[in-house]
Amino acid sequence: MSAIADADLSGRVAIVTGAAAGLGRAEAIGLARSGATVVVNDIAPALDKSDVLDEIAAAGSKGVTVAGDIGERATADELISTAESLGGLHVVVNNAGITRDRMLFNMSDEEFDAVIHVHLRGHFLLTRNAATYWRGASKAAGAPTYGRLINTSSEAGLLGPEGQANYGAAKAGITALTLSAARALGRYGVRANAIAPRARTAMTADVFGRRPRIRSIHFPLSMS
Repeated sequence: MSAIADADLSGRVAIVTGAAAGLGRAEAIGLARSGATVVVNDIAPALDKSDVLDEIAAAGSKGVTVAGDIGERATADELISTAESLGGLHVVVNNAGITRDRMLFNMSDEEFDAVIHVHLRGHFLLTRNAATYWRGASKAAGAPTYGRLINTSSEAGLLGPEGQANYGAAKAGITALTLSAARALGRYGVRANAIAPRARTAMTADVFGRRPRIRSIHFPLSMS
């Protein structure tokens, strides 16, 4: 999160999806530590168990939750309206995701659709709504506006893992969506990027396998 830590986001409002735990939680807290007000989204059961609002408050910032399925238009609409009520929209981090891993020949329609719904449709809905907001803000001001879009892709979108046809297809789509957004929004002052992080979270635990044993490394000047 060093890039976030180096930024001064005082007075900015950020939206982070999938923010109850894992990478999204870390991103939300990082944005808060940089001064942003953070609108956090996840499904209600996950938010009920999360400490993300407490951590945002501990960082000296304000956090607001919007519970809901990010693949539903109503959730994306509420996220934008909530950000506007807090002072505007400046940063969007599309992070929400699920996995339904299965070999292609065993994958059900529902398992494919569920992953596309959360990852690709979820990214699209909030990206489209944010793009509309930023374009309107730029036109109203007659000048570029401040907008930062961070989408979450994956190397799976390039490599196509054999047990993740749904996930790989969704992530490849997110990369293309982000490129399109960058080209469409640059003229309005908005920067759009996709990241492909590697992080050991509850969702990726099975992908990484067993956590390696960490051994102490003794350097000549080590105190241990």
